Amino acid sequence: MEDEVDRLVAAWRRERPDLDVEPLEVLSRVSRLARHLDRARRLAFAEHQLEPWEFDVLTSLRRAGAPYQLSPGQLLTQTLVTSGTMTNRIDRLTKKGLVERLPDPSDRRGVLVRLTAEGQDRADQALAGLLDQERAILAELSRGDRAELASLLRQLTAPFDNIPG
Repeated sequence: MEDEVDRLVAAWRRERPDLDVEPLEVLSRVSRLARHLDRARRLAFAEHQLEPWEFDVLTSLRRAGAPYQLSPGQLLTQTLVTSGTMTNRIDRLTKKGLVERLPDPSDRRGVLVRLTAEGQDRADQALAGLLDQERAILAELSRGDRAELASLLRQLTAPFDNIPG
């Protein structure tokens, strides 16, 4: 079975035989898959009236476990955005009734962001929809192939995930 990347690589090998284009065989497929995944995720989130960034914040809180709350700093670490961006996101989610701000009992100046019941429901429903989309994307792979692919991708991504700062 040939795909678009096979055609792209063949064209580069023809046009630039002096270059080793082997990395394109893997990383162009990863890039194309990321675009398809982004579309599938946006569709799953839109069905639950969520933007991707809203899903990220809500599911960070949901994964924290009961009582589904984190400090803004903890949310920054999990979502990889700036402090100003996080403040804006918390404000917007608060206005929608999906999160609430509470005083941090262990820090008089601090706040905690807690998932509301509506926020938890939307996060749970959107996650289920996302998993349906992702299962469809992976449907052509056997369970063993999926495990092998996950392991290989982990080898590629772990060094990036473990860079301090």
